Amino acid sequence: MEDRQLTYPIGLLSYYREAELRGADLLQRLLRKADDGELQIKLTRHLADEARHAWQWTELICELGGEPAALRTGSPQWLRRQVGLPSSILDLLALTQVVEERVRQRYREHAARPGEEPRIVAVLQTILGDEEWHLAWVEDWLAKAQKKEGRTRVTAALDHYRALEVNAYAELMREEEKLRAAEVSLAIVPW
Repeated sequence: MEDRQLTYPIGLLSYYREAELRGADLLQRLLRKADDGELQIKLTRHLADEARHAWQWTELICELGGEPAALRTGSPQWLRRQVGLPSSILDLLALTQVVEERVRQRYREHAARPGEEPRIVAVLQTILGDEEWHLAWVEDWLAKAQKKEGRTRVTAALDHYRALEVNAYAELMREEEKLRAAEVSLAIVPW
C-alpha cells in the first residue's frame, strides 16, 4: 500500500467512483439470490449502469490529471462495516434504495455548486438520469413487497438502513472538507 496525496476534486471523484463500484458489487450479490426473471432483468440493467458510472468517474479522474485509486476509507466502506451483508432480497433492495436516494441528493447538490468544473457537472447530470430509474424500479419492487411481507417489515428495513446511512454520509462530508482543505493524505490501493 502506498500513501498518495488526494486533493479536491480527484479525491472526491475517487469516493464517487468507489461508491459506484460498491453498488455494482451489491447488485451482483442480489443477482445471485434473485430467481424471478423480471428482477433479474432490472438488476442486470442496474448493475450495468453502476459499472458504467464507475467507468465515467475513472475516465474523468484521468482527464483531470489524476489516477484511479481504490480507497480504503470513506462512506461506502463505513456503511458496509455497519450494515454487514444483508441476506434477504428485501434487505438488499431496501439498502439499495437508501443508498440511491443519497446518491441522487448528493449528485444534485454537487452539480448545483457555482463554479464547478463543467466536465464534473456533465458526468453528474448524466448519472442523475440513471438514478431516477434506479429509484423508481426499486421503489416499485418495495411497494410490491409491502403487500407480500407487510408494510411494517419494509418500513423497518428502510428505517434501519437510513439510520446507518446518515452516519456514513456524515463521514463523507468530513472527508470531503479535509480534501477541500488539502489537509489529508489518504491511504489508497494503486489501481
